[in-house]
Amino acid sequence: MLSPFPGMDPYLEQHWRDVHHRLVTYSCDQIQTQLPPELRARMEERVFVTGVGGPIGHRIPDVHVVEYPERGMVRSGTVLAVEEQVDVAAPFVVEFSDLRVTETHVEIVDASSGNRIVSTLEFLSPTNKFAGEGRSEYLRKRTECREARIPLVEIDLTRAGPRSGVLPIDSIPPEHHSTYLACVERYHPSHRLEYYPIPLHSRLPAIRIPLRPQDQDVLLRLQPVVEQAYQNGRYADLNYRNPPNPPLSAADSDWADQRLRALGKR
Repeated sequence: MLSPFPGMDPYLEQHWRDVHHRLVTYSCDQIQTQLPPELRARMEERVFVTGVGGPIGHRIPDVHVVEYPERGMVRSGTVLAVEEQVDVAAPFVVEFSDLRVTETHVEIVDASSGNRIVSTLEFLSPTNKFAGEGRSEYLRKRTECREARIPLVEIDLTRAGPRSGVLPIDSIPPEHHSTYLACVERYHPSHRLEYYPIPLHSRLPAIRIPLRPQDQDVLLRLQPVVEQAYQNGRYADLNYRNPPNPPLSAADSDWADQRLRALGKR
């Protein structure tokens, strides 16, 4: 149940809601084991509402069940049968024109100082990059981190949406641009940005996560996190015969096609 790609699998992006939650959960668990005794890694949730006409046009549940017709799902006409002994309540229906969207992220807090935030880690979603309330809310969160001088780790493993609207990529030389990207903004011993280019054809790096000034950095090993998301999400049956959505660049597309053909996926 390993992905045919050595690092990030671009076909996972079409299931980003599930993958995102898994990446946050597994990263939080991995970081937790490395922290000093008084620090805690916590999964926090940012909530915003976006209109149906915005970049997201469908409801996003916390858990959903996916049907794969080829697996022999049996239907009775177009309505699934309900057992007679089940008492099905008639719901009170309220129609909304807006959607409630949640974005989880990791915060490292100091339990010895009233849970003061020490560091924040974000896996960017397309909703953070497309214009709208999602991006506005995320940029407000980033501004708060900068004003409080809280280190911010941003990991972008999606290709949808304009990255320049969120990440400060103008300072990255063109030769270091890549399919995916991670950025660490730290304030000790000086205020600086650290970039991790993540090409499609490379394994994912280990990223240094800053804590308090007196602490050593901890490592987030992205490769096992993505592999765990792929395996636990049971994504081995992804259809690699069609191009991913969004499409790859011309160079990445050629490389991916050769690799998938060599592995018998096309």
